Amino acid sequence: MSLKRSNRMMATFSMASLTDVIFLLLIFFMVTSTFVFPTALEVNLPKSSEQTALKPAVKIYIDNQEQIYTAVGDATPALIDSDDLASWLHLQAIQDEISSIGLYADETVSYGRIISVLNSGSEAGVKIVLATNPVPTESVKRFIDK
Repeated sequence: MSLKRSNRMMATFSMASLTDVIFLLLIFFMVTSTFVFPTALEVNLPKSSEQTALKPAVKIYIDNQEQIYTAVGDATPALIDSDDLASWLHLQAIQDEISSIGLYADETVSYGRIISVLNSGSEAGVKIVLATNPVPTESVKRFIDK
């Protein structure tokens, strides 16, 4: 007596479960990417040929209306009076033992306003680094033009 199987093995693969997983991953990444938004101000930085890899944790922003904002880490920038800037910088230097502060000034800000912020930093005993946008090198320009 020979016993035969009534079900045959199929050599095909069902893609239904795989497409469900991919669809769920797509929804997950779309939802989580909406939560990522910059907390900085819109500042048009001047261009320069030299860049440093230094990313300071404490930042000072000067917008195109020459208002000063300060931020520590990824916090939302807060408006600060220029008279209180030196004491705020001194407090940050004491609390966080910072080595440098990033200054993100709009390219339309007057030179005198930037110098006053740099002077406040020197009074507080902290080093302030001026942030700029990089100018593309010739090799990068040729690559872009292609």
